[in-house]
Amino acid sequence: MDTLVTKLEALLGADAVLTGDAAKERGFSLWTRVGAPRAVARPRTTAEVAGVLKLARAEGVAVVPWGGLTGLVSGTAAEGALALSMERLNAIEDIDPLQGTMTVQTGCVLAKACEAAEAKGLFLPLDLGARGSATIGGVISTNAGGNRVLRYGMMRDMVLGLEVVLADGTVVNALNHLIKNNTGFDLKHLFIGTEGTMGVCTRAVLRLRPEPASRETGFLAVPAFAALPRLLRSLEADLGGALAAFEVMWPEFYELVTTEPAKGRPILPHGSPFYVLTEMLGADTAEDAPRFERAVTRAFEAGWITDAVIAKSGPEREQMWGLRDDVGQTARNGPIVAFDVSLPLAGMETYLAEVRAALTKRWSNAALTVFGHLGDGNLHLVAGVGDASARHDIEDLVYAPLKACHGSVSAEHGIGLQKRAYLALSRSPEELAVMRLIKRSLDPTNTLNPGKIFEFEDEPRAAAAQ
Repeated sequence: MDTLVTKLEALLGADAVLTGDAAKERGFSLWTRVGAPRAVARPRTTAEVAGVLKLARAEGVAVVPWGGLTGLVSGTAAEGALALSMERLNAIEDIDPLQGTMTVQTGCVLAKACEAAEAKGLFLPLDLGARGSATIGGVISTNAGGNRVLRYGMMRDMVLGLEVVLADGTVVNALNHLIKNNTGFDLKHLFIGTEGTMGVCTRAVLRLRPEPASRETGFLAVPAFAALPRLLRSLEADLGGALAAFEVMWPEFYELVTTEPAKGRPILPHGSPFYVLTEMLGADTAEDAPRFERAVTRAFEAGWITDAVIAKSGPEREQMWGLRDDVGQTARNGPIVAFDVSLPLAGMETYLAEVRAALTKRWSNAALTVFGHLGDGNLHLVAGVGDASARHDIEDLVYAPLKACHGSVSAEHGIGLQKRAYLALSRSPEELAVMRLIKRSLDPTNTLNPGKIFEFEDEPRAAAAQ
């Protein structure tokens, strides 16, 4: 590594390579600890990224790409490795209002990209709690979802083209700007959602949408789980494709985010079995508000909801979303273990009952807090049993039932290190074999983010503690 550091300093400049305590300090973020890298390289250009990867591969050193470090599955763990920080490749290069595209360097923070699109009267739909620190490259590498998947899809659906540097330093320029381009393999899909194990994304072309003219938000009380999918489909039908969010809070979560020390206060009274935060993004400022109100009224008359509050101002809307975003309150049941799973709507109630029963049978003081996007099948579970050493036992109880109900151990956070042992619950042996085959083809020395998603027992690995 010392030899590599010397070569990196010659390539990038001494100020662009952090070592010692300066590197160790970078191993912490607001969300997680990612270990102590031996060095942190901070290139400024795609050519410099390519140079870093060529040098690292020649020296047999593992490289871990870093974005905003907001991941929750140890996908950026870099203990003893070379961390490749994209923080200096952060420019928004072009916004094309006619084509509806943005070309951006992947170290750009998501919120900055969204604001730049809005300044041009356009809309980058991705929205998630880490919007102020997650980077474009990070959300591409995990195929992030967030709050608006119901209408706009995952990050994969917003990426038109990519520039990527492979493990050997080869630069693949696939900066496609076309929505339709059916000319053989769509190479970007090798890198979206593969957690930096196949290549390092340096630039991206993103598809933008027209900026919504109206935003109607409601907070609803729902009497039973069976009413949730009926409410969802009713709102989808009545709002004609404009439904953008359908966030469900179980009562334990709602009580945590509306009682001290939380800053939020109840929008509707406690006591309902479920609460739904729903939002419509529309194009008609005169008609959308009454249309939204009619949809809510129809749901009330059908019995799908028992109470409702519709935001009449920006602060009221922010109050509603503030409750949903205050997930840190779940730490009050700490030490906690957080989960991000998805499964068909029809199996959710049974699945949650099974998990809750298994937890309370094993630990009488177990607390399970549940919330999620639900409209796209995504649930977030936060379990606390009063024992930090019980993490793996809790994981076994939460993940095991997903196989029978054809669920996924990761809806939007990725696999990283933390979910690697459970990947086979959601993917077949044949699928895993193909994944390994592709990884071997693009990165035969296993230089890029080794050990993440899966590991190889029969092939070389670049040097790094895992």
